[in-house]
Amino acid sequence: MYSIYRKELSSYFSSLIAYITLGVFLLVLGLFVWVFNDTSILSYNYAGLDQLFTITPLVFTFLIPAITMRSFAEEMQNGTIELLKTKPISDFQIVFAKFLASFTLVMLALIPTLIYFYSVYQMGSPKGNLDIGGTIGSYIALLFLVAAFVSIGLFSSSLTTNQIVAFVMGTFLCFFVYWAFYFISRLPMFVGQLDDIIERLGIAYHFEALSRGVLDSRNVLYFISLIVFFIASTLTVLKINKK
Repeated sequence: MYSIYRKELSSYFSSLIAYITLGVFLLVLGLFVWVFNDTSILSYNYAGLDQLFTITPLVFTFLIPAITMRSFAEEMQNGTIELLKTKPISDFQIVFAKFLASFTLVMLALIPTLIYFYSVYQMGSPKGNLDIGGTIGSYIALLFLVAAFVSIGLFSSSLTTNQIVAFVMGTFLCFFVYWAFYFISRLPMFVGQLDDIIERLGIAYHFEALSRGVLDSRNVLYFISLIVFFIASTLTVLKINKK
């Protein structure tokens, strides 16, 4: 499994895909967090990273499917997936190794954002006047969000041999699972009856809850269940393709 994990990471960094996606991610975040007046931290009278944790899920909706789109689609297109299956490893090990590789790559993209945390911490009046607990909770929420989006991206990639199609499906599913349930819950037919239940089906509700700095086991269980569901779905697709 480690050999596949290492191969996936090396293949990312041996092409321009990783550098372009990571560069675009940091550029977009930097513009929204520091430059654009409507969202810039400098435009507010208090020290906080709310803008970072509000914008990042939207950027990840496009970034993560771009990273995962080639995971299985390229393997199936080139026929190398058959070579993987002949090795003495299970389908789960293959999927999990690819999951860890994509997860690691996105984590590397998040590390530079710690500079934002340090900058805001220093800018506080007095210095250090920052909700550190809430910030740590928001970063933990991002870790779960990344894992969920990566599992969705891998599932989308397993459904097709076309990387562009995998990207479009992955982006749609990430957007749907994150935001769609919130908008559906606001429809007049559900307000006051099922709106709270429907909203809890989406990622946004649980992400925002974790971002408050309270590690509620229900929110953690939601993310774990979602990740397991899409990894299991990916394994099911691979088994069907074997037949």
